[in-house]
Amino acid sequence: MNRPTDFTLKVNGATHVVSASIDTPLLYLLRNDLALNGPKFGCGLGECGACTVLLDGMPTRSCVTTARVAQGREITTLEGLGTRAALHPVQQAFIDEQAAQCGYCLNGMIMTAKALLDRDPHPSDDTIRRELSRNLCRCGTHVEILRAVHRAAQLLAAQRGEREHEGERA
Repeated sequence: MNRPTDFTLKVNGATHVVSASIDTPLLYLLRNDLALNGPKFGCGLGECGACTVLLDGMPTRSCVTTARVAQGREITTLEGLGTRAALHPVQQAFIDEQAAQCGYCLNGMIMTAKALLDRDPHPSDDTIRRELSRNLCRCGTHVEILRAVHRAAQLLAAQRGEREHEGERA
């Protein structure tokens, strides 16, 4: 059995030191040690996407990513995207489009959509479907999820436009 080791994790802009064995899944540290419950335990095999976080901006299955791999890298969870008072545009779009029923897959869908929109601000339907295909949803809100990603792209484009317009006034 591995002895506990101290790991420094950068989560949602804050630095945390946690003690765990080197093969402890990041998901356990996020939920149990840091009380971040956005990422969910689904399959435990990296297949369903419920545990998705962004690791250096890339969607990553936290149930199969170890503490050792995550150490020193930028980790963003659902809680790190926005606040209740100021939701991230992707979060707002999922609410506006009612793109959830049970909500279990929502974390993975939102985190994957955020990473996609960071790379491709105007994805096609095919691109969105391909990117989200590894996130399992059994509730049947696939059409709403597709619409939510498009709405998020529009909200983000409007934000970028506002920032550019503010820069012109300065």
